[in-house]
Parts: sequence; C-alpha cells; structure tokens
Amino acid sequence: MPVYVYEIIEPDGSQGERFEVIQRMAEDPLTEHPENGKPVRRVITSPNIAGNWSDHATNQKLSNKNLDRLGFTKYEKAGGGFYEKKSGDGPDVISAD
Repeated sequence: MPVYVYEIIEPDGSQGERFEVIQRMAEDPLTEHPENGKPVRRVITSPNIAGNWSDHATNQKLSNKNLDRLGFTKYEKAGGGFYEKKSGDGPDVISAD
C-alpha cells in the first residue's frame, strides 16, 4: 500500500506539520487529522522507487563484500590517524603519520 504525505492547514491558510499515512489507493483522501481533527490536505511528493541509483542499490554496490569481489581495497578511518582495511588486498592498517 502506498504512503501518502499530508499537511495540516493552519487557520491562516499556511502549511503546518506534515505526517505520513498508509492508505489504499481506492480510499478517499483524508480531510482531517486522524488524531486531533484539524483540517489537512494531501501533498504531492515524488515517489520513492528503488532503482539502480537508490540508496539501497548504492549501499549494495559499495558493500565490503562486493568491493572485495571486484578487486578493490577499502579502508575505513579507525581514529588516531589510523585506517583499517575492510576489504581487498594490502596492509591491514595504514597510519596517516
């Protein structure tokens, strides 16, 4: 089911707090806040579609396992001027000194 974004309509007509509601597509849009009864309107937002450039896909491509499989070496900062190897070949630790 899709997640819809709504915003509260303030008494002066300005936009108020935004909130999300999971609704069926066949359901009518809300006209009032489900908890406090204030008037609301549905906000048009861009859809969140998981594709090649989504956060999930990017995280998978940059995972330690995938980078190791592709032959890359990845180091992460360990603090104190040291970097620890997380994937690939090379020394286990690199010192920035």
